[in-house]
Amino acid sequence: MVNEGAGFWDASALVPLCIHETRTAQARSCQRKSRQAVWWGSLVEVYSAINRLRRVKEISGLDQANALRRLWQMSSAWREILPDERVRDLAVQSLDKYSLRADSLQLAASPVWCAERPSNRTVLCADQRLAKAASAAGFSVIEF
Repeated sequence: MVNEGAGFWDASALVPLCIHETRTAQARSCQRKSRQAVWWGSLVEVYSAINRLRRVKEISGLDQANALRRLWQMSSAWREILPDERVRDLAVQSLDKYSLRADSLQLAASPVWCAERPSNRTVLCADQRLAKAASAAGFSVIEF
């Protein structure tokens, strides 16, 4: 069943919800308007991004702890699209159609989320390549 008030969130769009940056206000506004659906690996991707920011000293240890707390809180409420054969098949097909890499898994999870009816469905992301592919696949795209 597709949730009308939902949006499919790429991991790149989740990071500004955890770490304050220029895109945070826009991401929070979108978050208030829709229930989040994400790819199964998004938690790991966002966790990795937060830790990378700490390693390169772009955020403090306190910022890292707060960001990870926010990530865990968000993850308890979002809908995860689990890895299965359909997602894998769609990911492989996406590699043939679009200029993607492993991010094809993110794109492949989005049609599974919406029962392969992308019309009037939204993908939120901060990755230009993925945004272009999602748009070409028929999704409305909110790019941060």
